[in-house]
Amino acid sequence: MAKSERVMFLPYTLGKRGAVTPGVPVVCRNAAEGERRAEKALAAGSAIGGHVVRIVADEEAGDYGEPVYLSAHGRVPEPV
Repeated sequence: MAKSERVMFLPYTLGKRGAVTPGVPVVCRNAAEGERRAEKALAAGSAIGGHVVRIVADEEAGDYGEPVYLSAHGRVPEPV
């Protein structure tokens, strides 16, 4: 299978002792949808922040590229 591009919204919530904790990533059709999901999650209060991330993946081979952080919203940890 050929490599494909995946865009995801990764929400963050407050965990124990106020630590920023990653939530469940949401796969999006494109970067614009990721931006809309981030804005909606912050406005609804379901997340304190989030990253919109793009990766190139060959899911059949289990090969995933390094994430490219497209944007950050609200309170997020620094990308590593």
